[in-house]
Amino acid sequence: MKATQLLHDLGQSIWLDNITRSLLGSGTLRHYIDELSVTGLTSNPTIFDHAIRNSPTYDQSILEKLESGESGEDLFFDLALEDLTRAADLFRPIHDRTNGVDGWVSLEVSPLLAYDTASTIRAAKDLSARAERPNLFIKIPGTKEGLPAIEESIFAGVPINVTLLFSREQYLAAAEAYLKGIERRIMAGLNPNVSSVASLFISRWDVAVMGKVPEELRDQLGIAIAKRTYAAYRNLLDSSAWLRAYNAGAHPQRLLWASTGTKDPQASDILYVKTLAAPFTINTMPEATLKALAEHGELGEILPKDGGDCEEVLRRFAKAGVDIDALAARLQEEGTQSFDKSWNDLMAVIASKSTVLKKAV
Repeated sequence: MKATQLLHDLGQSIWLDNITRSLLGSGTLRHYIDELSVTGLTSNPTIFDHAIRNSPTYDQSILEKLESGESGEDLFFDLALEDLTRAADLFRPIHDRTNGVDGWVSLEVSPLLAYDTASTIRAAKDLSARAERPNLFIKIPGTKEGLPAIEESIFAGVPINVTLLFSREQYLAAAEAYLKGIERRIMAGLNPNVSSVASLFISRWDVAVMGKVPEELRDQLGIAIAKRTYAAYRNLLDSSAWLRAYNAGAHPQRLLWASTGTKDPQASDILYVKTLAAPFTINTMPEATLKALAEHGELGEILPKDGGDCEEVLRRFAKAGVDIDALAARLQEEGTQSFDKSWNDLMAVIASKSTVLKKAV
């Protein structure tokens, strides 16, 4: 049995961290669903930048939108929604079969709004309405300014994928924002079943300390952070506040492992898969990681609900001079800047292609 099937049977969802028009048109995504137990996918500006930059499959659609007067961000979001609604329809049977627990796709608001609460709320509502799909998450960064936008969007009934989380504390803040939105819906007499996932980025921790800590700590920081956050997640699932929300009809926000492609050439190609296997979580994988997992026949141990040895490992990093809280803040800030750059690169690609295509007409 493929390790992808083993992971699925364990109770962890496998989502693909990629989308392209050729992936949809070639039947490759359908193959991943049928053969590799893929039950959802995520997207981000970098993914769309690469897809549009490196493929002519978007050119005709871009030209048509230019002729109708669209440009820039509006043109991009129409392109993205064309892809993501097709993907959402492929995952819809899974979404229906699991009563909305699984079968999701994700679209990110403009990263330039990461520190603009009001604009993020407006964008989330608008994109969700334009998609007209029940299984599309809107991604909002878990920054300080993003937290009230998450709460307000959940209250408005918009499913949210909280992105750019790097620590237990950042995750807990995002979970609190989600729960506040749900509790407000309950108080208002609204259906509290508004879905959400919280995406914790893993591999960037190990990249950040590579060569700065003893060799015996190599590639252990991201996993320790994940274990610490998983323990907090399991505690929240059993908390009185969350149990009251479940009793009123809410689904719990699920924890998602993001940035799980191995960056260290000396490490296993499924390092952040085999060490983070846990029920009622999601691992969103790049294609290379997904394919590597499919070639394996076994997984590691299930993640301990109490976080196992994570605190001891983190103490060792502290002794090596790593300030976890400061690094978490830095990684979130750098992640926001990286997404801004990807967004600006994407807008430049849209503008460049638009110019070329208009001249060719």
